[in-house]
Amino acid sequence: MIESLSAVTLATHDMRRAVRFYRMLGFELLYGSEDATFSSFRAGDNFLNLIVQSPKRRWSWWGRLIFFVSDVDALYSRLIAAGCLPDTGPRDAEWGERFFHLTDPDGHELSFARPLRS
Repeated sequence: MIESLSAVTLATHDMRRAVRFYRMLGFELLYGSEDATFSSFRAGDNFLNLIVQSPKRRWSWWGRLIFFVSDVDALYSRLIAAGCLPDTGPRDAEWGERFFHLTDPDGHELSFARPLRS
């Protein structure tokens, strides 16, 4: 039986740009660097990894990563102030979460959410 998800690894064509982007989002860099071919960030008890791929390698829509955060609106405001343009603004969803969507510089879709209180 599967117990948990340890990590997700996303491809990037530009590690420097990707590391700067994920640091701006608030992820803590644990391993690697802007010049590395592999970098790893803390995502709660789990990990978000980045791996450099050849510019010839392309990917299309694959899905979306969803991260729970303590304050959706505060994160959204901080990103807007930093010049980041999320795909959507924060909203309450019928499935019981407040969330917004963002696409990273490599086209990976991210969602930042928090369960609504009942």
